[in-house]
Amino acid sequence: MEVLRVQVFVMSIITLALTYAVPSINAQVLPPAPVPTSDGIELDQGVAYVLMLLALVLTYLIH
Repeated sequence: MEVLRVQVFVMSIITLALTYAVPSINAQVLPPAPVPTSDGIELDQGVAYVLMLLALVLTYLIH
């Protein structure tokens, strides 16, 4: 029985050590995110919304 207690104690110590060691092994330092740039998509979408609103108003006025 004494051997079983020693094995359980040793395994619990190994488990605790690995519990704290393994997450730090996989730690990564991520590079900073790139600065967002405008490539004109927002402008194109804004023009599309204005044209759709204009078409809706014209359709309402014609009928």
